[in-house]
Amino acid sequence: MTAQPDCERLGRSPEKAALGLLARRQDGDLLGTLRRAIESSVRGSPTVLTCLVDPTASLAATPEVRALAIWGLIVDRIGRLGSVLEPREHFTLLAAFRLPPVPDGGATWAPTLQERFRQLAKVRGLFGSREPLSDTPMNRAWGSALGTLCDAVARDLARLEGEAWLPYVEIGRSAAEGTMPGTGSAEGFRAPSEGAQPVFVEQMVVTVVMDRRTALRRFTKRVVVAREDGLDGYDVHAVIGWSGNLSDLPVKALWNCRLVALPGEHPGDPVVPRLRFRRRLRLNESYGFASEAVDERPHEERQWIGVAIDHHGVAPGKLTIRVNFDEECLPEACWWYAEQLEVERLRRPPAGDPRLLDVGDGFVQHTFEGPCHPREEYGIAFRWPRT
Repeated sequence: MTAQPDCERLGRSPEKAALGLLARRQDGDLLGTLRRAIESSVRGSPTVLTCLVDPTASLAATPEVRALAIWGLIVDRIGRLGSVLEPREHFTLLAAFRLPPVPDGGATWAPTLQERFRQLAKVRGLFGSREPLSDTPMNRAWGSALGTLCDAVARDLARLEGEAWLPYVEIGRSAAEGTMPGTGSAEGFRAPSEGAQPVFVEQMVVTVVMDRRTALRRFTKRVVVAREDGLDGYDVHAVIGWSGNLSDLPVKALWNCRLVALPGEHPGDPVVPRLRFRRRLRLNESYGFASEAVDERPHEERQWIGVAIDHHGVAPGKLTIRVNFDEECLPEACWWYAEQLEVERLRRPPAGDPRLLDVGDGFVQHTFEGPCHPREEYGIAFRWPRT
């Protein structure tokens, strides 16, 4: 009996069984496993992984290149799912496939899947206010995340053919070399300003919860790449006139960082709030962390949610902004903007414009497909009903 009918008999899709098999491997040689599956398939000996590797045959390349292609697809899908999955689900995917960042500043993921999940269990706040007493929360998050990943990968396998695989070969090669997509270079990006933070952002997800017309809470998850050796943190924007007392700052470190106050570089400079990393980064090293900000002006009406690029840029397709509106106070129109002056971003696009977003039941989301350049702003704007 072949692997695929057996999966169907057990009520699982072939892709789900294959991805689960990769995640459970203890040796960590996922690329080698995919290459050997390709070689077995060529010899006419199908394996559980055949459903993943056979669609790469249209690439007409060596088993090594084909293995990079399917690995790159998996890595890319996991990265993109970070904008739609709950954090605990996304991080179980990172743990399952040994992708950065490793929690608590660790150098490597543990060998077995359950040991990797237990590494996640120690991340403060990821599974509640206390460390889970059992593996059940991690396993539930993993089951849900694996199903979502399986659906996304299956759709891609059905559509990709020939040269369409080539971008995933490069993604797979970058991941195999220890850098995630977007970390290799900032080629094609505009030059950053002199005082730009020395990081390139390979993923950024901003989730804003509104209260009436105010941005009550703003959650930001980032994966950055150091553009210099010894980088120890990421500076956040503070309120004007902030005294340096951390208890007065409406920013909270949520994961893989801590909030510190740094004196200005020169006498008289304001104190700088920084999300301090757990370790100093090497040049081109990736690091993930998360923070929360609370609006210090609770009665101010917001007309847009923006991200100012005060660093070396964001990789194409890696900045996602999500807004959860108050169900009792929905805007009459909503749209995304990029690289516009304030007066421009407030102009509602005409009917039928692709920038318009459907408010629907109060949730909007936009992923910026192109590169996000230094010294620019990208965001979502809205118009409130007249009262």
